[in-house]
Amino acid sequence: MSFDFYVLRGMTLALAWLIALNAAATALAAIVSRWLIARDVHRPAAVWLALRLGPAIVSVAFAALVFIPSYLAYEPRLDLGEGFDLTLTSLAVAAAVMIAAAAVRGATAWVGAWNRARAWRRVSRPLTIGDDTVAAYVVDVDTPIMALVGVLRPRLLVTRRVVEALTAEELRAGVAHELGHFRAWDNLKRLAMRAAPDLLFLTPAAAALERRWASAAEHAADSHACETGQARCALASALVKIARLMPPRTPLAQPISTLVDGGEIASRVHRLLSDTVAGPALPRRRPIAAAAALAALAAYAPLLRAVHEATEILVRTLP
Repeated sequence: MSFDFYVLRGMTLALAWLIALNAAATALAAIVSRWLIARDVHRPAAVWLALRLGPAIVSVAFAALVFIPSYLAYEPRLDLGEGFDLTLTSLAVAAAVMIAAAAVRGATAWVGAWNRARAWRRVSRPLTIGDDTVAAYVVDVDTPIMALVGVLRPRLLVTRRVVEALTAEELRAGVAHELGHFRAWDNLKRLAMRAAPDLLFLTPAAAALERRWASAAEHAADSHACETGQARCALASALVKIARLMPPRTPLAQPISTLVDGGEIASRVHRLLSDTVAGPALPRRRPIAAAAALAALAAYAPLLRAVHEATEILVRTLP
């Protein structure tokens, strides 16, 4: 088997494994998300994010960290008896299309956010917010928006109408909310969901999970902004004012976090004005994580052998 043929066959099998596992993980994520949403179960943003990105992470990690090492370790380079069959080749082509489509979605979202930020920056001036973590600007347009735009070097953009409508205290609370998005890397998470190479994107579950994540991320950013009761009142007032000026929209297609993202303004205001405080942090489970890591390490070599044998069976069985 020539080296080029060996590599091409390995890529074909890796892509076939990737899309097969992606389909299985997509079905599981859709079932779990439907079960949670039907019961109106409230979970942290990390849970919804894990469900949304799970199929892509699981399938890509398996192909890269399990199948490829298994292929390199056990597939003989001089075996001339195996070729390319129709089923595996079709699966590989479908996986390549899925990856290309995800790349296009991610690039489109990135460019769209960059173009919007550039257009706003042309009619903006610096804004002093008392925190040099991110650069802030007042945009000279009437549209009422306070938004954190970008991923690697995000900018806080506040339109003139928002500055005019909010008091100084409300503006500080809104800025603190956006800094919560910044510290949680929420724009990067938005981009990751948009660019995830998975079949889940084709199902209604993807949009439902993104909406749940957006809502939970907004509550988390609200909590970050409200260390005192006075700050909670100021942020609640800012939410109401901006929501009245402009109906809330959720730009999930771009890495942009706005003050009224995720909808559910009424529930956010109610939570801010209530006496509810954040629950206690969950205890760290480092011993459990360490034990799981050791178990995975011990099972790695047998897993590589098992995957190779399963691949051989599938190659001989599939048409």
